[in-house]
Amino acid sequence: MVVNPDVWHISYLELSIRIIVAVVLGGIVGFERELGDHAAGFRTHILVCLGSALIVLLSIYGFSEFASEPNVRLDPSRLAAQVVSGIGFLGAGTIMRTGSSVSGLTTAASLWVVAAIGLAVGAGFYYGAILVTVAVLISLFL
Repeated sequence: MVVNPDVWHISYLELSIRIIVAVVLGGIVGFERELGDHAAGFRTHILVCLGSALIVLLSIYGFSEFASEPNVRLDPSRLAAQVVSGIGFLGAGTIMRTGSSVSGLTTAASLWVVAAIGLAVGAGFYYGAILVTVAVLISLFL
């Protein structure tokens, strides 16, 4: 099996586009949360989306110099999987229980989905990321 070495490289322009798109999409969701004066707002959502995008970019392209080594197996999904489980801890911190009422569940869910949007953008899955961002906004505004 012949592996194309170009698949493990990304241009600075494409990397910059992915980072900027992550900031924009995370910011859009965060802005809605900010309007409602929720615990995690504009900056938090941008940071989660941006961090997720960077982690998946690192996972896919950060180890490219080792791709041609004989005993190296690259699995771009490994770091991304850690984001999915790790974001649960951040989301759990936004959930508050007071008596019989629970608040912060929607904010926790929005942080989780913004992490997924960041992973999608970082992997270059723009259409899916934009479509999910629109669906998130519709669900949060309605």
